Amino acid sequence: MAYDTELAERLRALLAAHDDLTEKRMFGGQAFLLGGHMTVCASSRGVLMVRVDPARADVLLERPGAGPMEMRGRELRGWLDVEGELDDAALQGWVGEGVAYVRSLPRKEPPKESSR
Repeated sequence: MAYDTELAERLRALLAAHDDLTEKRMFGGQAFLLGGHMTVCASSRGVLMVRVDPARADVLLERPGAGPMEMRGRELRGWLDVEGELDDAALQGWVGEGVAYVRSLPRKEPPKESSR
């Protein structure tokens, strides 16, 4: 299944003001990275993947559509899947959670080019 291109466009618009925004195909979806950290992703499973502060995960799981993210049968700590239609306010709230958390992490340095 291809990722939701409309969701990806909405995410792109919400994150456009960040000068360190990069995009990458990951997990069959379109991932959005800030400072080298994956923040949100329009996944190939038709859901929004959001990186969140693990200490806030239990509170965030109470929001409509939120569930723990699983990969290969294992729950990924600090990641949530959000299912269902998201209005602009809800999507902005989830993106804000992802941005706030990755901004608390040290910036990743881009990989150095090899000198062959």
